[in-house]
Amino acid sequence: MATTKRTRFSRRLPDHVTDELVNVLSSDPKLFGFNELFEDVYERLKERNAVSGGEEMLRLRAYEKLQNLVTRGLVEKDGKEYRGLERIQEAHSDNIAQQEA
Repeated sequence: MATTKRTRFSRRLPDHVTDELVNVLSSDPKLFGFNELFEDVYERLKERNAVSGGEEMLRLRAYEKLQNLVTRGLVEKDGKEYRGLERIQEAHSDNIAQQEA
């Protein structure tokens, strides 16, 4: 059986939700409840005109991305509250683009 070589062009677009999570968590060292954190992120995304898919879908995406940051060790989870750690800026799209360049 012959195998085919697949070439794929992958362009990673900036992840606005993660970027705003990083911005909010790095701007203030306090603990955020998810609802408070989401409201701040949602307002910032509306200002940037980067809201799509509705508020509930955005809430689910933000929660998933926040849990990903916790798993990567960039955000501390204390019960139901979150705090950005020192390395939180590593998750920002600008830093990822610089590393890949």
